[in-house]
Amino acid sequence: MVDQPADGVYPEYWEADVVLRDGGTAHLRPIHPSDSEAVQAFHTGQSQKSIYMRFFAFKSKLSSKELKRFTEVDYKDRVALVITIGGEIMGIGRYDRLEDPEEAEVAFNIADAHQGRGIGSILLEHLAAAARENGIRKFSAEVLPENRKMLMVFSDAGYDVKRHFDDGVVSLEFNIDPTDRSRAVMESREHRAEARSIQELLAPSSVAVVGASRKWGSVGYQLLEHVIEAGFTGPVYAINPEALELAGMLSFGRLSEVPGPVKLAIIAVPYDEVPKVVEDCGTAGVKGIVVATAGYADDGERGLARQRELVREARANGMRVIGPASLGIVNTHPAVSLNASMAPSLARRGGLGLFSQSAAIGVSLYAASSRRRIGVSTFLSAGNRADVSGNDMMQFWEDDADTTAVGLYLESIGNPRKFSRLARRLARTKPVIVAKSDAMGLNLPPGHAVRTTQAPPEALDAMMRQAGVIRVETIEQLMDVAQIVSSQPLPKGPGLAVFSNSRALGKVVADSAAAQGLGVERIVTDVDLDAGMSLALPALRRSLQETLTVDTVHAAVVALLPAHGLTVEKIAGVLAECSAAAGKPVVAAFSGILDASIYVEGMVGAETSAPGGKSSDAASVPCYSNPGAAVAALAAVVRYALWRDRDQGLFVEPEGCHPDGARADLDQLLHNVGGEQLVRLDPAPAAGLLAHYGIRVVPSEGFETADQAVAAANRLGWPVALKTTDPALRHRLDLGGVRLDIQDAESLRGNVLQMRKSLERYGSPALEVQSMVPVGQACTFRAIEDPLLGPVISFGLAGDAVNLLDDWAHRVPPLSGSDVHDFIRGPRASRKLFGYQGLPAVDVAALEDLAARLTRLKDNHPEIALVEFNPVLAGPDGASILAADVRIANAAQRTDSARRAMRS
Repeated sequence: MVDQPADGVYPEYWEADVVLRDGGTAHLRPIHPSDSEAVQAFHTGQSQKSIYMRFFAFKSKLSSKELKRFTEVDYKDRVALVITIGGEIMGIGRYDRLEDPEEAEVAFNIADAHQGRGIGSILLEHLAAAARENGIRKFSAEVLPENRKMLMVFSDAGYDVKRHFDDGVVSLEFNIDPTDRSRAVMESREHRAEARSIQELLAPSSVAVVGASRKWGSVGYQLLEHVIEAGFTGPVYAINPEALELAGMLSFGRLSEVPGPVKLAIIAVPYDEVPKVVEDCGTAGVKGIVVATAGYADDGERGLARQRELVREARANGMRVIGPASLGIVNTHPAVSLNASMAPSLARRGGLGLFSQSAAIGVSLYAASSRRRIGVSTFLSAGNRADVSGNDMMQFWEDDADTTAVGLYLESIGNPRKFSRLARRLARTKPVIVAKSDAMGLNLPPGHAVRTTQAPPEALDAMMRQAGVIRVETIEQLMDVAQIVSSQPLPKGPGLAVFSNSRALGKVVADSAAAQGLGVERIVTDVDLDAGMSLALPALRRSLQETLTVDTVHAAVVALLPAHGLTVEKIAGVLAECSAAAGKPVVAAFSGILDASIYVEGMVGAETSAPGGKSSDAASVPCYSNPGAAVAALAAVVRYALWRDRDQGLFVEPEGCHPDGARADLDQLLHNVGGEQLVRLDPAPAAGLLAHYGIRVVPSEGFETADQAVAAANRLGWPVALKTTDPALRHRLDLGGVRLDIQDAESLRGNVLQMRKSLERYGSPALEVQSMVPVGQACTFRAIEDPLLGPVISFGLAGDAVNLLDDWAHRVPPLSGSDVHDFIRGPRASRKLFGYQGLPAVDVAALEDLAARLTRLKDNHPEIALVEFNPVLAGPDGASILAADVRIANAAQRTDSARRAMRS
């Protein structure tokens, strides 16, 4: 439940920019009384057939009474949403609550010229989300049988639609609570739309450089020169009102003068001229803009205001924005050959996709890939990342056949929940390498809605591990890993062979590999390179080939010191040949070798050309000047390969969970307290809420007198524990806050007296009794609702492990079966769960079941702001929750919610 809109007022987040099926953008907002003329214009612009389909009769015009009813709504019982492009209404969706307060009738009307763009589906998603917030659970509709497009909108939405035919009309009804299928449908549509929008940017049919200049060295001069020199395959237009000719071709004063359509505009004009250029782009039907101009988020509040207006204007006119302060974009495919960037030349073609959030870092990233001779498929510098983000690029890369691995440099993650979902899906088929400094946090980039994280920093690392992301700290480390995944087969296991011409160096490399979790199967240190290349190379080839045939050897590191006549290129060629023949990765480290003809850090070997002119690194080997970097990169790739090969299992769905019952309880609880602040639930309603997910808390009862304590113990069952309710003392046996295994009434009376006396120094906190449970290892679970990550689940072993050592495991729902398995084994102290110092192993399956239930509870109900189980006693035959702290509040809108919307 969220704050319900008052009559005539709607939540700000109901307004959103959206990506349509064809990759264009539009603006969605609730209707307003001032829209009367626009609604009339929308209606009169429709065909007779479309009007008949909507109203079951032809209406040439809407009456003033109809316009009033359609545009004046209360945003509660009656809601209407419109989708606009350039301020013009393209679609309308509405619902009206029926006599049954949980049911509403829904209807849509889409402009003839914009049908087939997915507008109806987007309106349905947003209407359903608004309706759920207003307590509506079911939609119904009446549709003419011949209105197949609208029937498809309902049937393809993923809901369980019931239909019947009556009196020439198809009547539909369906529950609008999200289902796994409806979420999957939404995510699939989102994926297609966002991937298409990036495709339009990276492979445009025509390009215009606005602000092109003949001044050598200027941004406009370089951008135009680079586009032309890279051999872009489509028309290129130079826009400059003060020049008749640029780069040997005719220049145009404005976009409106260009004789053909322009799909991508590269803008390099002063920021005070950008708004007019964006307006011209919208009028000309441009699909996307790359804004190289600075002076936005980097210019304080004034710049932030300019940036927000830039994005608003572009999206409202159907355009995506790369930048501002963008270095540009690159696509090396021969059918495109686009270098719309500040890079002096088109990158070597290959399979690595690159994304940078910073122009300065983008320069380093691009240069590093070039220096190491790593082939690139596409590159995008997001600059201030006002619109197009790394999430958008992952949507595109997932379907891009030219991209085999991706690398992202992120300064912030604006939508971590969506990032986790997309990265997990992409990493199942393509390695995802992310460089992100620990100091950079989760906050949004400048110019976006302010939301800060409450989750521990380790939660971000856990989220990336869950998603299979290869996390690195620097650009150099990113490229270290990229060298392997872009040229080598993935290892099938952790077994490693180490080759060296130095016994000492071989031992150091082996020790480093073991520390990285690799299993060193063989160490070969008799590599003799002093005999000359004619003898040394065949010997190296035979030894390496023989070793790579061993089943337990999954990869090899060849670490060499300088030797007489050593030629890096020839040795690398042999290593690449052996790697390709065995189908196992081989990396090389040439310590202390500086060969003027070959730069050691990079891809070295005999490169080949693949069909279509695509350069291939299949016959090359990753080479490093530092053995430590080679081992670290290979270890990261091994961990990723093991994650990818592992059966992740299905997302966990424990039996006996009843979300509808929990939702009803939450609605009532929030209604009773107003829901305006964080509220801690009393034990009874907390236990009732948890019971809907099969989670039982061992009951306890408070008391005032010793007689009441005995009566409570008789109800609960002997023996009992006596404890204080003070959160700081209730678990502290050493401070007198807990007394255990009290067998009878007389003993209980005495313990009550003694405990009250000992706790006087702490202010005489209240007391309670609780039935004893089997002894076990004390654990703790915690779940919070984070403004950015959404639900975060944490687990640790209660006591010093979490209080002093911060020894927690963190996960971000949803969790697969393997996620839950790893979660319980995540804390360093978890060894105590499996038998420790003579103690029996605990029922780990019971802890996993509790983790799965808590995960589903928190994932389904953002209204639950915090849940803490402390302690949970895990014994050999089950786990018992002794105390539960549950707090609720009106739910903030999660960054990855049940409605598609571009982030603001």
